[in-house]
Amino acid sequence: MSYRTEEVAYVQPAQPAAAAQAAQQQRSTAEYRALDAAHHIHPFSDMGSLNRSGSRVIVKAQGVYLWDSDGNKIIDGMAGLWCVNVGYGRKELADAAYRQMQELPFYNTFFKTTHPPVIELSALLAELAPEPFNHFFYCNSGSEGNDTVLRIVHQYSATQGKHSKKFVISRKNGYHGSTIAGGTLGGMGYMHEQMPSKVENIVHIDQPYFFGEAEGNLTPEEFALARAQQLEAKILEIGADNVAAFIGEPFQGAGGVIFPASTYWPEIQRICRKYDILLVADEVIGGFGRTGEWFAHQHFGFEPDLITLAKGLTSGYVPMGAVGLHDRVAKAIIENGDFNHGLTYSGHPVAAAVAVANLKLLRDDKIVERVKTDTGPYFQKKLRDTFANHPIIGEISGAGLVAGLQLAEDPKARKRFANGGEVGTICRDFCFNGNLIMRATGDRMLLSPPLVINKLEIDEIVAKAKYAIDATAQQLGIS
Repeated sequence: MSYRTEEVAYVQPAQPAAAAQAAQQQRSTAEYRALDAAHHIHPFSDMGSLNRSGSRVIVKAQGVYLWDSDGNKIIDGMAGLWCVNVGYGRKELADAAYRQMQELPFYNTFFKTTHPPVIELSALLAELAPEPFNHFFYCNSGSEGNDTVLRIVHQYSATQGKHSKKFVISRKNGYHGSTIAGGTLGGMGYMHEQMPSKVENIVHIDQPYFFGEAEGNLTPEEFALARAQQLEAKILEIGADNVAAFIGEPFQGAGGVIFPASTYWPEIQRICRKYDILLVADEVIGGFGRTGEWFAHQHFGFEPDLITLAKGLTSGYVPMGAVGLHDRVAKAIIENGDFNHGLTYSGHPVAAAVAVANLKLLRDDKIVERVKTDTGPYFQKKLRDTFANHPIIGEISGAGLVAGLQLAEDPKARKRFANGGEVGTICRDFCFNGNLIMRATGDRMLLSPPLVINKLEIDEIVAKAKYAIDATAQQLGIS
């Protein structure tokens, strides 16, 4: 979408001959790897090991495919990092960014100012989100969004005169970002080990991970209900007057695509309402069509008070995050003085313009509807048919175009591998070498392809996943 008052034709800027020649030259893979090892620290990586093996250099992308510097064509089963919902190479998004950069490349939303892209985006989000969500605060990522949630939660409690409400409850093995606040909210123990300065007043309850943690003869529904009821026990332990909010991903993404049974979220909501505690849905991964609904909490049938957004907001083309506020929370914040929080790039005009173009594609091309009624059901059935009775697949969870495949030593007994992380890495490497991006989280293999994927491409992903999982079983001596 253009916010210019008149149309400006796209003209490729002239390049000096030397610059044009340099732009056409590519380094060799070895040169790229050497420079990368010399200067680049990767996220969540053992840099010594990575530098010895060498990074895979991705140079091009189109649709659901990537190409590396050696010319290998790779199908992206993870939509980048859960984010490239409309696929790679969408000219509509590139054009939106280019036009906005010409018109207004940057201005802030401080100093009582605003700009057309962020106004248009806010109105569009209010149209697409469930009815109680009509106000949005912007940031750069899901991590910053969850930092913002903490600020909103505490400010809201103050506006209600409930200054003792300081605690926020989250879940073990949940993921809410990598800032100090987001990392504390998350329940990843290995991250907490590197965070001696964790945020105060954040506590965790157990996750609803049936395959890995259920004991005895509990059904999935009974187990999920019991895990939800841990929230009430924790509230009573801390004191209801001291608890401000509960935060959770509708399904746990980085934790392994863990989908709780249908009894879980209604009970969580009941408990939050009973004790006047805000319910926060981290929709960073689930938002914008991943489950076949616009927002994952709609798939699970609960009504949050705050939602954290990012990733699919711009399909990853530019960084952007947001927090959606239920009307009653927004009203309290708006009517009670300054909200002393903000970032230089809150509501960045280029990011907002790209987000508008992206959301209109999702809406007008009916991409979300297609995930719900066509490609999503096809994907889920294809996975379950392909891996039925597989010797090392214990569970397939998911909906729409997201799935988690549980690797297990004895699937029927729900017995996981003792060295599950190593087994997941073996499988991931078979995927990688077979030109499929499928993520490993411990002993769970994760898929989350672009929402524009077609059925032939789904067939390709599932066939390559089966090859990798079969090869993993063979290496482990299981058949």
